[in-house]
Amino acid sequence: MAVEEVIGASSETDADWVDERGMRAWRGLLQAHAYVTRVLEAELEAAHHLPLASYDVLVQLSEAPGHELRMSELAQAVLLSRSGLTRLVDRMEREGLVARRTCPSDARGTLATLTPHGLDQLRAASGTHLKGVSRHVLSHFSRAEQDQLAELLGRLGPPCADHDGARRHAGG
Repeated sequence: MAVEEVIGASSETDADWVDERGMRAWRGLLQAHAYVTRVLEAELEAAHHLPLASYDVLVQLSEAPGHELRMSELAQAVLLSRSGLTRLVDRMEREGLVARRTCPSDARGTLATLTPHGLDQLRAASGTHLKGVSRHVLSHFSRAEQDQLAELLGRLGPPCADHDGARRHAGG
């Protein structure tokens, strides 16, 4: 059944409407993201017993000043709810990958800090992850297409892009 048949007539403008081509692009983006995420997760789990979300936390902390971030900033960076991040950091803290400490400038805030063990785990897993990104994503596109893809996808996020239009996310 066509999207138009399901949704029915609308008084919105053509700019607000999603046609079949648009739905194909949208579904393709969702399916590609889901597939690549599953594959990268499986590779990290198999080689390092490290979930992709944990890897992303380690990357974000490694790139932060002092290797630490407020929990609210970290939640935003890894696209998790605060409660979801709290559960993840609880698990990572038990594994010795991160530590928590009170924010010196605001006693109500908590900082997540990358531990030496967490940095070692990140270094060990980064080769697996980056090879996976290369194999499962980048190898399907020429360098020019990669530039174009980065530019096109860069239009979708919040206006906090780096100077070249690229965004940090998904484990670097």
